[in-house]
Amino acid sequence: MRQQNGRQMETMLKIPTHIAIIMDGNGRWAKARGLPRLAGHRAGTENLRRVIEACADLGVRILTIYAFSTENWRRPPDEVYGLFGILEQMIDRELDSLDRNGVQIRHLGTLEGVPERLQQKIRMAIERTKGNSRLILCVAFNYGGRQEIVEAVRRIIADGVPPEAVDESTISRYLYTAGLPDPDLIIRTSGEMRLSNFLLWQAAYSEFYVTPVYWPDFDREELLKAIEAYSRRERRFGQISEQLATHPPSR
Repeated sequence: MRQQNGRQMETMLKIPTHIAIIMDGNGRWAKARGLPRLAGHRAGTENLRRVIEACADLGVRILTIYAFSTENWRRPPDEVYGLFGILEQMIDRELDSLDRNGVQIRHLGTLEGVPERLQQKIRMAIERTKGNSRLILCVAFNYGGRQEIVEAVRRIIADGVPPEAVDESTISRYLYTAGLPDPDLIIRTSGEMRLSNFLLWQAAYSEFYVTPVYWPDFDREELLKAIEAYSRRERRFGQISEQLATHPPSR
């Protein structure tokens, strides 16, 4: 009966088209258990599978995950290259299943400085899954929001776009997320209340949900709590409530 009630609740939820997640708390999860930090990162990677499955099952069309920021290079080298190894193992282990289940993988960020073997595996995963359409999984890896905007501006200039032709849609077309809608919901685990240089342009009108739960413990039930909170919100995009009935937002 509990499972049936849960399914009924899911059908009543307003499912976001695009969810973005700042997967935080792996290190603290490991510390609380007396484990090394890399054990937390491995647990977080294992958890990613069930969150991807839950999003696909619920009808989320795009899931963006913050896997490695440009600032993460400042961490101890053994942790950085340990993270690279974990990502490589994940591609080896999960790619067949992701492809079989209709997940399309995209990369947000740059591969500059990333070990060549990992670069090759990332490109291979993108190429192999490019025709899938059940769920788009955007992996923000070696990604920084400010860097993304700077690179977009540089390419706009390099392409000779006249200043008077530059508007919001122009910049959006030059971002890593070109062609994708902005996130409806951004989730951050571990209780931290900041964006940490994640999707700075795209998050302008996103709804935020912060949970104290560490990422390795963030499961389907926790995802549903976030979507339930999102479902209760009124997204006005600068309008007032009375306008929404006659002038729905175009974003």
